[in-house]
Amino acid sequence: MIKTDSHIHTSFSSDSDASMESMILAGIEKGLDSMCFTEHFDPCFPITEEDLDFLLDFDAYENTFHSLKERYGDQIDLYHGVELGVQNHIQKECMEFFNTYGSRYDFIINSTHVIDNQDPYYGTYFKSFQTPKEAITHYYEVLYENLKVFHDYQSVGHLDYLCRYEPGERTPFLYKDYSEIIDAILSHLIRHDKALEINTAGWKYGMTDPNPNRQIISRYRELGGKMITIGSDGHKPEHLAYDFHHLPEFLKSLGFDSYLYYKKKQPQEIPL
Repeated sequence: MIKTDSHIHTSFSSDSDASMESMILAGIEKGLDSMCFTEHFDPCFPITEEDLDFLLDFDAYENTFHSLKERYGDQIDLYHGVELGVQNHIQKECMEFFNTYGSRYDFIINSTHVIDNQDPYYGTYFKSFQTPKEAITHYYEVLYENLKVFHDYQSVGHLDYLCRYEPGERTPFLYKDYSEIIDAILSHLIRHDKALEINTAGWKYGMTDPNPNRQIISRYRELGGKMITIGSDGHKPEHLAYDFHHLPEFLKSLGFDSYLYYKKKQPQEIPL
């Protein structure tokens, strides 16, 4: 059983209404040993119909976290971090965030949510391309550049994020169609001692695998990658530790025998 969830959102993230306390109580009820909050901070996020800005009140987040850690810390280990939405033209903003606030956090996820000023969540991104393959290839190319823009992170989030939101019937993923750019991304992570996140929201969105899919995870292992973190990407208490019971067998079948969580940005290894 996986008992650590390292990707969690609350009402400090623009797309969640869940209180931090409700998530902690759910984690205790589900028998988690630890959980790490990773609130969204996406500088320069495009305006949406819901008027979500994905900015973060760092001080309020910090104060609430430490208050609740003091209240519940004898029942569950609590950590906190940020899911940073990186874009290759906002390196300055990313570094300003890290230099000002980065020392506060246990864990930072480098995630690509925006490509060409569009978040695939809203369904318009794929319309800019003639084929899904072109759209997916471009996404990976942008993600690779984003990893090179900002280095002060521990894990890369939901590597095939956009595949959740492909309109209509999802295109079957074939590693060979994207092997060059995916190998470049995975080799970059391995070379720089960055972890690959296994994000179970893929199952929540009806995919056959977590994000990224098993072909990418398997290739990461083949290339020598061993560092993985695990997160539900939960925005509601009921989505915390989503389908974690499937993970030990799934990950062992791909050659993994442990996973990581981070405490003060230092990896802590847990056997599967």
